[in-house]
Amino acid sequence: AYQLDPQVLQELSRNYEIIIVTGTNGKTLTTSLITKILQQKYDDVLTNPTGSNMVQGITSAFLAYSSKKSGKKIAVLEVDEANVAPICDAMTPSAFVLTNIFRDQMDRYGEIYTTFDKIVAGIKKAPQAKLIINGDASIFNSIDLPNPKVYYGFSDSNQEDKDLRAKFNVDGILCPNCQHIMHYRMITYANLGSYFCPNCGFKRPDLKYQVTACQNLLPNQSSFTINHHDFTINIGGLYNIYNALAAYAVGSEFGVTPTQIKDAFDTNKQVFGRQEVIQLGQKKMTIILVKNPVGLNQVIATLQAEPDNYCLGFALNANYADGIDTSWIWDGDFEELPFKQINPIITGGERWQDINLRFKIAGVSKDSLQHEADLDHFISALKKQPQNKIYVLATYTAMLQLRQKLIANGAIKY
Repeated sequence: AYQLDPQVLQELSRNYEIIIVTGTNGKTLTTSLITKILQQKYDDVLTNPTGSNMVQGITSAFLAYSSKKSGKKIAVLEVDEANVAPICDAMTPSAFVLTNIFRDQMDRYGEIYTTFDKIVAGIKKAPQAKLIINGDASIFNSIDLPNPKVYYGFSDSNQEDKDLRAKFNVDGILCPNCQHIMHYRMITYANLGSYFCPNCGFKRPDLKYQVTACQNLLPNQSSFTINHHDFTINIGGLYNIYNALAAYAVGSEFGVTPTQIKDAFDTNKQVFGRQEVIQLGQKKMTIILVKNPVGLNQVIATLQAEPDNYCLGFALNANYADGIDTSWIWDGDFEELPFKQINPIITGGERWQDINLRFKIAGVSKDSLQHEADLDHFISALKKQPQNKIYVLATYTAMLQLRQKLIANGAIKY
């Protein structure tokens, strides 16, 4: 359709109020949660649920959707960072949701500043659109855009006297005004937190939506408080609380009540390839997408909260959608994995040798490390290992290939 009519997306989106979700990590889950929240109030909400977030995938989402309502139409669209400007050429968004920017797929994006420039190029095409911004990411506060803005983040109450630094290998920690190393009152992870520059006074903006407490952080569940309201999502990781917080902010800006948001969180289903739990024979396998060092390290931190023994799989590809450079795995904190609980480790995918070597350097013994380049054999090896719990970390195309195999053998049903 796009080849036959390059203006098709402009026509398809004409009667929709558009919300664009973009950033490095968390786009798919944030988009899914926003969609579920808005569906509590609005009857006609379109989205692109599988993470196909470039022009063709978004066109397909509109073509596949059948609108049956006469009321307000909303499209919640996950958009690849480099595709924000082309999408904004085809439609005029009413809101942008900015999640974070980390070093990712450097062959496509370059450094974090060039990635942000691509997003800003799109935002400048819609100066009237509201920006719903992760206030804990200083890069989003580095350019003064004319758009109306609201910020979300983690509370730093009772931490006014702290003076912290990010880890030595974290990017994006220089003050955009004077290039001094930024300090923090509170750090959640990587470069996110309550930042301030002791040299020029640059600091985090005031937050309208805040996580004020985290009660429970498990690999498959998180409980937390936003603006004095308690919530639980059936997905683990501190990084996913940011996604829920962004969704809460969007829902609130669109008039959805905290009670309705809680109902949406309570009924949320698994998201395509993002901590998706699959029954593999008698075993439960959780697939977790990994694609860059920051996201990988957050997954590793989440796995540290698993109380039981488990098998760990890692499927590494290096196609265009993964990023063709696999050197990012060397910035991952593999040494922090709880290896006493993990046996065996099974590697696979097109670049299994690379991830195999990374595990060996992290101290994994030959007896605990297996490899199966072919994904059918990889799945068979997972089935045969003795643990009842399996976590499989996979890059994007490896995750897609793995899911196709699991659909073919009946483990994933539609």
